[in-house]
Amino acid sequence: MLTYEDVAQIALLARLRLLPEEVNQLTAELQSILQHMEKLRELDTSAVEPFTHAVETSNAFREDVVTTIPNLDGILANAPAKAKTFFKVPRIIE
Repeated sequence: MLTYEDVAQIALLARLRLLPEEVNQLTAELQSILQHMEKLRELDTSAVEPFTHAVETSNAFREDVVTTIPNLDGILANAPAKAKTFFKVPRIIE
């Protein structure tokens, strides 16, 4: 059973400033969630295969292959400032 003091301690650890009425409300809500989890724990899941995703996925990564050689002039065309083949940026550290 979750108590007012438990929720107040959790809020303190999470650095949350809660009013007493908020602690009371959260105590009731969290207790309801925990009761629901207890109901789920009663289910027989021995025949359920473990899975990592609810939907089957495949590897979405592509091969890392160079397809074109970058055009430096095109890349630097819109740069506000450049030095040879580099972007020139304002100094931020003195």
